[in-house]
Amino acid sequence: MNFRNISAWAIKNPVPPIVLFLALTLGGIMAFNRMPISQDPDIDFPGAIISIAQPGAAPTELETQVAQKVEAAVRGINGVDEINSTVREGSASVFVQFTIGTPIDRAVNDVRDAVANVRSDLPDGIMEPQVLRVDTADNALAYISAEAVDMTLEELSWYVDNNVSKRLRSLPGSGGIERGGGVNREIRVILDPAKLQSFGISASQVNAQLRQTNINTAGGRTEIAGSEQSIRVLGNAKSAHMLGDTHISIGGGRTVKLTDLAEVRDLYAEQRDISTMNGRQVLSFGLKRAKGASDVSVYDDAMAELKKLETENPKVKFRDLFTSVNYSREQYTSSMAAMIEGAILAVIVVFLFLRDWRATIISAIAIPLSAIPTFWFMELMGFSLNQISLLALGLVAGVLVDDAIVEIENIVRHMRMGKSAYQASMEAADEIGLAVLATTLAIVAVFLPVGIMPGISGQFFKNFGLTVVAAVLISLAVARLITPMLAAYFLKSHGPAPHASGRWMEKYLNLLKWSLENRWKTVGLGGLAMAATVGLFSMLPYTFFPDIDQDYSQVRIEMVPGTTLRETRAVTEKVQGMLMTEKGVVDAAFADIRPGSANVYLTLKRDRTTSSLDFEEKWGPLLGKIADARVNFRAQDSGGPPGSGRDIQITLAGDNPETLSATAGKLVEEMRGLPELVAPRVNGDLQRPEILIKPRMDLAASLGVTTSALSQTIRIATIGDIDQNSPKFSLSDRQVPIRVTLSEDSRRSLATIENLPVPTASGGSVPLKAVASISFGAGPTTIQRTNLNRRTSVGADLAEGVVSSIATKKIDALPTMKNLPMGVKRLSLGQSRMQAEMLTNFMVAVVSGIMLVFAVLLLLYRRIMPPFVNLGSLLLAPLGAGLALLIAGMPVSMPVLIGMLMLLGIVAKNSILVVDFALDEMDRGVDKFTAIMEAGHKRAQPIVMTTVAMVAGMVPTAIALSGDGAWRQPMGVTVIGGLIVSTILTLVIVPASFSLALGFEQRVGPWLSFWLTNGGVGEHPVRPPSLLPERIRRRFGRGGAATAIEPAE
Repeated sequence: MNFRNISAWAIKNPVPPIVLFLALTLGGIMAFNRMPISQDPDIDFPGAIISIAQPGAAPTELETQVAQKVEAAVRGINGVDEINSTVREGSASVFVQFTIGTPIDRAVNDVRDAVANVRSDLPDGIMEPQVLRVDTADNALAYISAEAVDMTLEELSWYVDNNVSKRLRSLPGSGGIERGGGVNREIRVILDPAKLQSFGISASQVNAQLRQTNINTAGGRTEIAGSEQSIRVLGNAKSAHMLGDTHISIGGGRTVKLTDLAEVRDLYAEQRDISTMNGRQVLSFGLKRAKGASDVSVYDDAMAELKKLETENPKVKFRDLFTSVNYSREQYTSSMAAMIEGAILAVIVVFLFLRDWRATIISAIAIPLSAIPTFWFMELMGFSLNQISLLALGLVAGVLVDDAIVEIENIVRHMRMGKSAYQASMEAADEIGLAVLATTLAIVAVFLPVGIMPGISGQFFKNFGLTVVAAVLISLAVARLITPMLAAYFLKSHGPAPHASGRWMEKYLNLLKWSLENRWKTVGLGGLAMAATVGLFSMLPYTFFPDIDQDYSQVRIEMVPGTTLRETRAVTEKVQGMLMTEKGVVDAAFADIRPGSANVYLTLKRDRTTSSLDFEEKWGPLLGKIADARVNFRAQDSGGPPGSGRDIQITLAGDNPETLSATAGKLVEEMRGLPELVAPRVNGDLQRPEILIKPRMDLAASLGVTTSALSQTIRIATIGDIDQNSPKFSLSDRQVPIRVTLSEDSRRSLATIENLPVPTASGGSVPLKAVASISFGAGPTTIQRTNLNRRTSVGADLAEGVVSSIATKKIDALPTMKNLPMGVKRLSLGQSRMQAEMLTNFMVAVVSGIMLVFAVLLLLYRRIMPPFVNLGSLLLAPLGAGLALLIAGMPVSMPVLIGMLMLLGIVAKNSILVVDFALDEMDRGVDKFTAIMEAGHKRAQPIVMTTVAMVAGMVPTAIALSGDGAWRQPMGVTVIGGLIVSTILTLVIVPASFSLALGFEQRVGPWLSFWLTNGGVGEHPVRPPSLLPERIRRRFGRGGAATAIEPAE
C-alpha cells in the first residue's frame, strides 16, 4: 500500500479509519474544553527588570550613581541583546533583554549575580535592588473596587491585602492581585521642628534610637535547671501610646520622652496614589492570571469567589471597574461563530454545484472531522484559544472542505461515466491522490515557515502557522481516508450523465482554446497583471497593526512637574466628568492617580453605535485644550518604547545630552509643519522644580558635618527613612514601619528646612542654613537610556485618516532626520523595531515557503519546468487582493500579509490540479493540446467549487457581523478578492504558460542532455540538437541534420 491507493485500502477496511477519527474527535472535544481562552498567546520572553529605589533621589544622581553602574555590570552577560533604562525621581528601572532562545532562568540568575557584584558600589541609601523576571502574562485582567461603609481606608486596605488576596491566590490559574488606591498602616512619629531645634536633636538621631530600642531580638541560650532556654530581648512597645513614652537621649546625659518631641499616632502612610471611579475615591485591585491560564476562567472564578466573600462579610462590596476579558470573550465567541457560519456556507456551495444531498453531507462531514482534532494537536503544542490561533481557524474554515470537495467531485464525475459508487470511489480516489497530497503540502509549505519564525514575532505567530498546518494535514487525512470510504458506501449512482457541462463551461473552453492558440498574448496578459499589482500596492497605505474597536479606552494625563496629588486629582476628575457626558458611549471612568500623572480607564458600552476609534478622534482635540496638562488617548500600538502611548515615536540616542536635546527640539519644530501629525513633542521634556542644598565645605569640615549626614538628616525629616532601615512596630500578624518625619504642614515652609538641626562631630547640632546654602533650581523629570547611551523620544499622534507609513515617510524626509549631528543616531525600539523584525521574518518565511512548494512539485512531477509554471502562478495572487483592499479602503497591515500567505497556498493548489491532470493525460499518450484542454475541462469545476467554497467560508470573517473585525476583516477581504481574480487568471494563463514551458523543456532538455550527459542508456547523437523551433529554422534556411534530435514544438 502506498499513498496513491491508501483510499482503496480505507474503502476495503473501513473500521480502522472510523476508529482513528472517532478517537481524534473525542480527543479534540476534550482538548477544546480544557484549552484556555486568552487575548494574546503566552510567549517566552527572555528578559529581566532591575528595580532600584532611593526615595527622594533626583534622576541626575540616580543615573550616574546607580543606572550607569548597573548597566555596565549586566552589559557583559552572555546573550544580552539590549538594555533600556528609565530613571525618575526616587527610582531607576533597568530592562535587560536577551536574545531569543536564551534560557530565562539562567538569564535572570546571571543578572542577579551581576547586580550583587556591584552592590557595594551603589549608594547606601538605596533600597535593596529587585531583579524580576519578565512575564508577558503579568498585565491585569480586570480592576475591581472594594467598598465598605464601616471600615477605615486602612482597615479596608488590610482586608484586601490579607483576606481577599489569600482567597484569590488560591484559585487555579490566578496570578494574585495588585492593590492600588489604598493605604498602608504606619506608626507616624510626627516631629515638631521647634522642639527639635530647642533640644538640639535631629530627625535622623530620633530614627536611629527608635531602631535600636523598639525591637524584639534574640539573646542567646541558657541551660538552667537542667533544660535549655532561649533568651529573648523584648523592647517592642505594645501600642502607639507606649511608644510615645520611649525615652530619647538628647546628649549630655539628658533624655526626653518621644511625646515631648513629636506626636505619635497609629495612622497610615502618606498617600501618594489614589483611585477614583466616576469622580469618587475607591480602593481598587488588579486581578492577574498565571502564565498558561485562561483569561475567562480566572476572571469568572475570581468574580464567583468575590461573591462568596460578600456573602461572608456583607459590609464589603466589590464592583467590576474595568476589564479586558469581555473583549477576549466576545472575540472568541464571534470567531467560533464565523467559522461555523463559513463552514455552513461552504457546504451550501457544494450542494449548489453537485445537486446531490448525499455528496453534500459527505463533504460536510469533513469539516468537523478536520476542525475538532485540530484542537487536540493545538493543546499538545501548548496553544490557547487566543486572537492569533482563532485567526488561523477562521482562515482555514473554507480550506478544510477543499480536499473533500476535490475528492467527491472527482468521484461524482466517475459515477456519471456510468460506474458504480464503489468502483468510482476506488478509481477516482487513486487517480487524484497525489494531486490532493501536493495541493495540501503546498499550503503546509507556505505556513510551516511562519510557524517556525525566529524572534518575538515568531513566538506570536507560532500559534498561527502551526495551527493552519495541523488543520490542513488533518483535512488531507479526512479526504484520503474518510471521504472516499463514505462515498463508496453511501453515494448512489444514477448511470451516465453529463458532468461539468453547460453554457459557462463552453465559454470557458472557448476561452481556453484561444489562450492556447495565442500563448504569448496570454502570458503578456499575466505580465500586465503583475505590473498592475506593483502599481496598485504602491498606491495603498501601509500600517503595522490595524486599529481595534475595543470595549475600553485609556487616557493619559501628564501634569506640570511638581504638581501635587490634590491638583492632579482635580484635573483627572474634570477629564472624567467631560467623558461621562458621552452617555451613549461611556459606561464608567476609572482613574489611577499619582502626583503629576494619571491614567483614566474607560469602559465603553457594548451596545454603542460609535466605535472606540471614532470616540477617541472626537474627544482627543477637546481633551488637548485642558490648561496646564497634557491629556491624550493612549495609542493602541505605540511606535516607541513600551509605555510611550503615542502613534508615532522617533527615538534618538547619543553621548552628549545637550546635543541630543537640541536635536530633538529642532526635530519637533520641523514635525509641527507636517499636517499628518498632531501635537509632536519631546517626551519628558519638562523640568522638575528642585531645592538645591550646597554645603559650605570649610565650615562643614570644621564642625564635622559631612554631605552624607546632611542628606540623611533632610531625607528622614521630610519623607522618612527607607523601609529596610526604618524602625518596626510588631503586631501579632505583621510588622508595620515606624515613620519618623516632620508634619506635612511643616514641609510647606522653606524656613523649616533651613532650621533643621544637623548633628556635628562634637555631639551637638547646628541649623542647616549655617553649614549649607539653600536655593531653588530645576532638573530633568525623566532620563532614558539605551545600551549605555542617553536617549530621548519625540512622540506624535496621527491626524484623522492618516496611517503610520505615510507619516513615517514625511518624517524621514525632514532635514534633521537626513542630517543627524555627529554622535546622534536613530534607534529602532518598540513597534518600529518589532515591525522591522516581523517584516524581515515574513519575507524569509515567504521565500522559504516558495522553495518548499518548489521541492514538493519537483517530487510530484519529476520534471523541471512545470513547477516553475506553478510558482509563476503565485504572482497572480496579489492583484485581486490589492483591488479588494482599494475598494474597501483598507491599508496593508499584518492581517493582509497573513491573507497573502493563504492566497499563495490556494493559487498554487489550483494550478497544481490543472498541471497534474495534463501531465497524467500526456503520460497516457494524449497530445499536449488535447491534454491541456481536457485538464481545463475536468479540473475547472473542482477549482471553481473550492474557490467559491473558500470565498463563502471567508464571507463571515470579512463581514464581521459580531465582535471586533479589525484583524479578521482585512484578512477576509484580502483572501476573497485575491481568490476571485487569481482563480480566473489561473484558469486562463496557467494552461498557456504550461504549454510554453513544455515546449521550452522539450527543446532545451535534449540540448542540455547532449552537452552535460553521456546519453545514459540511449545512443548519444552525433550532432547537438537545435534550440530553435523548426519553423524558425526553415524561415532562415537552417534545417537540421538527419542525425540531430528534432525538438518538439
